[in-house]
Amino acid sequence: MRNMALSPACSAFVRNIPATVKRCSTDGTPLSSVERASSVESRLVPRFSLSAVGADRPGIVAAVSGALVDLGCNLEDSTMAILQGYFAILLVVSAGPDVDARSLESALAPVAERLDLVLSVRPLTERHGPTNQRDAVAWTFSVHGADRTGIVHGVTAALAEVGGNVVDLATHLVGGAQAPVYVMTLRVTLPSSPDPEEAARQVQQAAQALGVHCTAHPDDSDTL
Repeated sequence: MRNMALSPACSAFVRNIPATVKRCSTDGTPLSSVERASSVESRLVPRFSLSAVGADRPGIVAAVSGALVDLGCNLEDSTMAILQGYFAILLVVSAGPDVDARSLESALAPVAERLDLVLSVRPLTERHGPTNQRDAVAWTFSVHGADRTGIVHGVTAALAEVGGNVVDLATHLVGGAQAPVYVMTLRVTLPSSPDPEEAARQVQQAAQALGVHCTAHPDDSDTL
């Protein structure tokens, strides 16, 4: 196969861009700025998961997000909650090409020390969407009953058995110390076939076997 000569425009373009994006279209026209930006972003933008846990107090979010801003990081996804007096954060952040997990941890170390946070940073190599997004329907399950060991496992095992995927889960205790009631709310996706209603009934039966009450209904925006 003969080597094809590049057009003058493409040759000039190639000399002035990084090797990772030295590509031209088949007619010798340089890639568009949008195509180049997409290619560069997929290769050069580091992303990290960041978790932090510590006794709840005012200013934790402001301090952590401030350190991230100072490092030039962008907050892409987050979830935060107070669990029995402890504040928990889970973040996904993107950063500049010169930022790695070690430099991110170093930038956050003064905040973690001052606020007594247990901090963890992990690099993310790929983007992952919902595992069963295609042909899935969104449902909400509400579970409550006398507190006992194994409620979360029993209900989520039943969900896994019917192909359900937990999207969000929250639990808490209500009532007095003498008779605590365990409350759990789950947002899940169920396979749209053969029958999500039958799948929901199987989960409810599993909950009943655990001695807890379970209601389930499809969400308004049913197809994900």
